[in-house]
Amino acid sequence: MTIYVGNLSFDAEVEDLQSLFSEYGSVRKCSLPLDRETGRKRGFAFVEMAEASDENKAIQDLQDVEWMGRMIRVNKAEPRPSANSGGGRW
Repeated sequence: MTIYVGNLSFDAEVEDLQSLFSEYGSVRKCSLPLDRETGRKRGFAFVEMAEASDENKAIQDLQDVEWMGRMIRVNKAEPRPSANSGGGRW
């Protein structure tokens, strides 16, 4: 189960996210994507929880909560559309 966390402070680190989400259950993985050109954090993260019930509780409790000075957005992560879907040349 993967959670999208948006509007993150640019000061947030993986360890901070692990600490926050581990209050809700076992965290399998946290990632903070970086901008390819600048190497800076992009202001969002993905957190993978071991159990769906833990994921749901974290989403419910953390949605629109102020954390590290920002109102974070917490939702189930949506799969990325495939790179070759629609709109291209044929």
